[in-house]
Order: sequence, then C-alpha cells, then structure tokens
Amino acid sequence: GGSRRTGERAMSWSKQVFSSMVQEIGWDDDTQEMLITYNNGQQYAYSGADEGTAIEGSKAPSVGQWVNTEVKGKYPVRKL
Repeated sequence: GGSRRTGERAMSWSKQVFSSMVQEIGWDDDTQEMLITYNNGQQYAYSGADEGTAIEGSKAPSVGQWVNTEVKGKYPVRKL
C-alpha cells in the first residue's frame, strides 16, 4: 500500500504485557498482522487488525479481557 505518509516509518515490534493469559502483543509490519503470544507459548497472527489495535492491546488495563472482547472471533487468525 502506498498510503503511508512521508517520514512515517512503520516497523515490527512486540511488547511484553502483564497478564495471566497473554505474554506478548506485537505487530508484524511485513504481513500487517497483530501478533499475540499466550502464556502457554502459542503464538497467533491476527489479520484485519491495524497497528493501532495492537498498540491499544499492549496498553490495555486488562489484556486478557481486551483479547476476549476485542480480538477473539473478530479477526481471521492463524497459528504461528
């Protein structure tokens, strides 16, 4: 997509979160997918979410609750 503003440099990132359910939330700029690593070690990529959603999740007061209400069942998902 060529819709990126000049000087804006997106990149992949991941942020460790404190949650009984989720270990890490991240963003893959190459595939445009939100990445969630669960405490059981399984990692999933959610397509259709934007980077803002991933940022929101990484800052959520309750990450597990955020995943359950904002992510599960709302985006196509694949296991990594």
